[in-house]
Amino acid sequence: MTLPTLAPGSTASAVTDAYARLAEVFPGLRAEALPAGAPSPDGAGWVGAHELAAGGAALDAFLVWDDEQVLRDYGERARPDVVAGFGLHRYAWPACLLVTVPWFLHRRVPRIPVEDVAFQRALGHLAVRVTEFACLPDDPAAALPGARVVADEAALRAEVLTAVAEHLGPVLEGFRPRMRRGRRALWGMATDEIVEGLWYIGALLGEEPRAMAELEALLPGTAKPYVGTPGFRELTGPGGESLPTRDRASCCMFYTLRPEDTCVTCPRTCDAERVSRLMPAP
Repeated sequence: MTLPTLAPGSTASAVTDAYARLAEVFPGLRAEALPAGAPSPDGAGWVGAHELAAGGAALDAFLVWDDEQVLRDYGERARPDVVAGFGLHRYAWPACLLVTVPWFLHRRVPRIPVEDVAFQRALGHLAVRVTEFACLPDDPAAALPGARVVADEAALRAEVLTAVAEHLGPVLEGFRPRMRRGRRALWGMATDEIVEGLWYIGALLGEEPRAMAELEALLPGTAKPYVGTPGFRELTGPGGESLPTRDRASCCMFYTLRPEDTCVTCPRTCDAERVSRLMPAP
């Protein structure tokens, strides 16, 4: 693993290269580390994570997009709790990458409290203020302000889980009254967002097997408040092809709109259907 060159005294530089690499492999999402002292963006289209956590008018406005998207694409309205679940997924999936991608690429784990993250969903743009991060003792970033050196890989994995929980916990509480789900179900969703986000990006980076192994070590099934393991398993195609899949810890509720069209990682989707959908097109 090659560590990036660091700008002297810049905490944001500890994650800048990781976010740049994310944008290279997944151009639909841009994560920007704000310079020290720079205000979070606001205005049309922007919402602060703390506003979503508050669960008020800003969250209502955020969910209008999901409600309109469902009506436009499927010709019917989804239940309000389903709309809220879609909205939560569309925020939490990229938000988790703010933590997991720097960890995966450079073994650096930023802390991102809700006050320090803003999201522009139409542009796929996240802005984050990083003032503190964890790293390993041999990392050059250990000399930067805000660095917290931890002993080993196990301690760094604990930092990943803590950082994501610190950020998502308040957001889950903001969404919870709209979702008809208990705390355990919401943390199952959080588990899925961590796993599916890094699994997908790992594949784009050409490192899918490593991403799967890292996630299995990160979430062994005993890491509260998270629920379950990554749930990875392997299917075999008709020609002996290896087809990685997983079973989700939560349900996205898409079946309420299209019962015949479940997600490929949904426990409702049988293995024969998964194999059919995972095989590359001829």
